[in-house]
Amino acid sequence: MVGKTGDFPRGKLHRKALGAPGLRKLVGGGGLPCGCVLLPAPSSSPPLLPLNPGERSVHGGTGTKMSNRVVCREASHAGSWYTASGPQLNAQLEGWLSQVQSTKRPARAIIAPHAGYTYCGSCAAHAYKQVDPSITRRIFILGPSHHVPLSRCALSSVDIYRTPLYDLRIDQKIYGELWKTGMFERMSLQTDEDEHSIEMHLPYTAKAMESHKDEFTIIPVLVGALSESKEQEFGKLFSKYLAEPSNLFVVSSDFCHWGQRFRYSYYDESQGEIYRSIEHLDKMGMSIIEQLDPVSFSNYLKKYHNTICGRHPIGVLLNAITELQKNGMNMSFSFLNYAQSSQCRNWQDSSVSYAAGALTVH
Repeated sequence: MVGKTGDFPRGKLHRKALGAPGLRKLVGGGGLPCGCVLLPAPSSSPPLLPLNPGERSVHGGTGTKMSNRVVCREASHAGSWYTASGPQLNAQLEGWLSQVQSTKRPARAIIAPHAGYTYCGSCAAHAYKQVDPSITRRIFILGPSHHVPLSRCALSSVDIYRTPLYDLRIDQKIYGELWKTGMFERMSLQTDEDEHSIEMHLPYTAKAMESHKDEFTIIPVLVGALSESKEQEFGKLFSKYLAEPSNLFVVSSDFCHWGQRFRYSYYDESQGEIYRSIEHLDKMGMSIIEQLDPVSFSNYLKKYHNTICGRHPIGVLLNAITELQKNGMNMSFSFLNYAQSSQCRNWQDSSVSYAAGALTVH
């Protein structure tokens, strides 16, 4: 697993021949911060709530009850990771989307980043521009767990996700179907509101769907540190939903987190400046994702340990695609934009990479 504690002694410089001269790698144990720490799978039961479908977890957090039955998750990162002003947020999203072209076919799935909008908002627009609100009725949002150890996937315990634009309704029918499989945990409200990987996609989802805002639901799923076999299991489960033209999958992921504060400093000197080495590393992984090959993607992660925080949601998507390809469905994935938060030139620098792409069905 990428970033697994104990992969290498912390802070030790390693030289490793990977087919290119002058290759250097400085990595350490611990998690993968993405504004916080991405935790590995737990060795014991995770601090999540295995609730019945009709129950609600309202312990902690700032969520509010609209009635005895309806529970809302507040937009807990509004005002810090993005503006809490609805009009300002709307104008900002419109500005980014207006600068992007849409492709000929609507997206069935997208990969987009989940950092603060100042850093990744313009990149994410390239993915959301490919969403067709006229045909989309359910949006599955798969985000990695940064705060709680989780070896499976988890569902929210609320009914409504709030955004500064308008409220988004969780599809309780689909939640019920997923819960009956026995494969899911339930998030507490505190866990839900602490996590940013799903929330950062809510304003863009609301904006992309504003012309049909009363005609769609969302299915947020928190994805844990899944084994390869579990990525296959969840991929198979979600494949039947991915096959439906009215469904859209949003996969939340940043790419390389580089620098001492992320305990990852892979550097291939043959690529020139550090930021060019990072780009080369990321685009190797992006190319494998475009090949729709979950095994090759897993092998890439094992070889380079790239700190792609949404690697498990991506793995689930790739396995879902593989399942559909067995049945003859023809799909392709293309990355449309790549960016870095800054250009690293020395060992004291740090950066996070962002990529946006779309899956289309032919």
